[in-house]
Amino acid sequence: MDMYTVGVWGYSFASIAYVIFSLLILAADNQSSIAKWILFSALIAGGANIVAALQIYIGFSLQWAMLADVTKIVAFSVLTLSFNTEKGSIQEILKNKAISKYLFFCFSSTVVCWGASYILKFSYEYLFLLFVLLNLTTLVVLEQLYRGANVEARRSITPLVIALGGISVFDFVLYAQATMVGGIEFDFWYLRGYLSALAVPLLLISLRRFKEGSVRIFVSRNVVFYSSMLMIAGLYLLLMAIAGYLINYFGGEWGQLVSFGFFILGSIVLVVLLITETVRRQVKVFISKHFFANKYEYREEWLELIGKIEAASAENHYQMSLQIMMSKVDASGGVILKANASNYFEIKYSDALELDKSFNEDLLLLGHFTKHQGWIIDINEYDEDPLSYPGLFIHSKNWQSVAVNILVPIFIGKEFYGFFVLSSADEHKKFNWEDRDLLFAIAKQLGSFISLNEANDKLAESKQFDAFNQMSAFLVHDLKNVQAQLSLITSNAKQHRNNPEFVDDVFETVESATERLAKVLAQLRNKQVAQSTSKIVDLGDIIKQVTAQRNVIAPQVVIKNNEECLATIDHERFFSVINHLIQNAQEATSDDGWVEIGLEKQQNRINIIVSDNGCGMSESFIKTRLFKPFDTTKGNAGMGIGVFEAKQFFESVAGSLTVESVEGQGTKMIIFLPV
Repeated sequence: MDMYTVGVWGYSFASIAYVIFSLLILAADNQSSIAKWILFSALIAGGANIVAALQIYIGFSLQWAMLADVTKIVAFSVLTLSFNTEKGSIQEILKNKAISKYLFFCFSSTVVCWGASYILKFSYEYLFLLFVLLNLTTLVVLEQLYRGANVEARRSITPLVIALGGISVFDFVLYAQATMVGGIEFDFWYLRGYLSALAVPLLLISLRRFKEGSVRIFVSRNVVFYSSMLMIAGLYLLLMAIAGYLINYFGGEWGQLVSFGFFILGSIVLVVLLITETVRRQVKVFISKHFFANKYEYREEWLELIGKIEAASAENHYQMSLQIMMSKVDASGGVILKANASNYFEIKYSDALELDKSFNEDLLLLGHFTKHQGWIIDINEYDEDPLSYPGLFIHSKNWQSVAVNILVPIFIGKEFYGFFVLSSADEHKKFNWEDRDLLFAIAKQLGSFISLNEANDKLAESKQFDAFNQMSAFLVHDLKNVQAQLSLITSNAKQHRNNPEFVDDVFETVESATERLAKVLAQLRNKQVAQSTSKIVDLGDIIKQVTAQRNVIAPQVVIKNNEECLATIDHERFFSVINHLIQNAQEATSDDGWVEIGLEKQQNRINIIVSDNGCGMSESFIKTRLFKPFDTTKGNAGMGIGVFEAKQFFESVAGSLTVESVEGQGTKMIIFLPV
């Protein structure tokens, strides 16, 4: 069988394949605009293959087959561009600005090249150049479509891109060679029909995967970069084809050999151009500098951030940091979370966003993932494509239910601190790489700001404790003086007990010592901690001992749900802090009120709850004063370090102390301890 017959059968087979493909589309009764345009393109492709088959069989001018090919290329290119248009009719697709410009470009190029061919007595070289240009444009459009599609859409369009891309690459090479040597290599021309037929199954696969949604293209800098490299390569081959044509035209009998050698040399240069990393980097830098403006002016952003920090009027540095971060993404709510030593997260400040215990498991996974990757977590992106965050498995719907769409990690140096959790009214808001870079930079700066303020707070507390230690030294000195006075009385009692003046002096000395001791005891509040070690104890027994001691006054303490709970803990310190919490509850409750303490074991932790129906506390008092050392509401009767010491103690054993209180209704002190 000669190539002539191969060509006729190939184009005939392709035309039959496209007719069957069109019938399948009609049978599917898909009314979407994409399906309609695929049907139109399939019919055009079938017609183009029929014309090509008839041209070989009958022998009329090749220009008619090439004209049909132009129509086919335009139809499939419009199909590719239509993926980036909103839903609508075919008329609305054709009115799209990008498609209109493409159609004008194709029409004008076709008219110019066909006119030049006609003027030059049907010289085909200009038609070859036209097809090189059209196929190059098709490849660029396909490349942008594929790179710009999301993961789900990419799965649908991949067969279509392979099919149309394969045809375009084959035609590009065919016509580029034809431009160089002055004529089409008909052995390849006859094989085009089989390649066109092979594309039909791939188009059918894509059609079955299409849904009603559109495939949106996001033209990022990387897309422009790769498309630019493809365009540079195509233009290079186009210039090479023109040069080959000129060599062939002026080279006489040596033209074929010289043009072939030039083609080989040019191909080597092209491969070097596309593969060499240095050249690729230089092109990418050039595009970024000269064709794009940064979305953010970082100098202005930096100055604005400093200005906000200096001018902020927030109650504390956590509130200030959260407000600044929320303003950058127009967030409607947010939370600052700090990771503690036991891998649990503590809410440092929240604004119009509440996270309950159901988020704890996800936060542990997010914290572990972020420590290793350092990524900003986009919940919407994770929901669309979980594989973009390898190894992370969270319940995205839970986060979306409270409108949380992004978690920005806070790093202080290289250490992970916690998260800015931000929510937005715009549930579909997308963050590109520039947004992420800005948020990461701001979070880094705010993390340093938070760390500095926490260090200042610790320094202030340390100074307060230094003052406390200094005060204790003076108190010890006073106690020694009191002890010396009393010792003097006892030593002189035998000799002067019958002396009235001595007796009067004794009473005066005892009265003075009593006042001084009362002052010392009131200030110290039993805060001398004896040296002891941690050991396994039954917390229930300790609570019974504390309750028995506290029940000498009203209101009486009632134990609820007291069960055996073993834990490794400092017995004396645990006794002291529980005693203090119960004492606070009794002091806040009237004699006819109630105070309860409950103890229960749940899986790997122990819950202790001290509750009362006393005066309660305000939310602002709990946030700003309750756990602040040396801040007391009892005047000279308290030192203000009891609850602070309790919180520090429980956190030192990987536990926690939280408070729930309503003014006028009562208070709950909730303690979590590991088993």
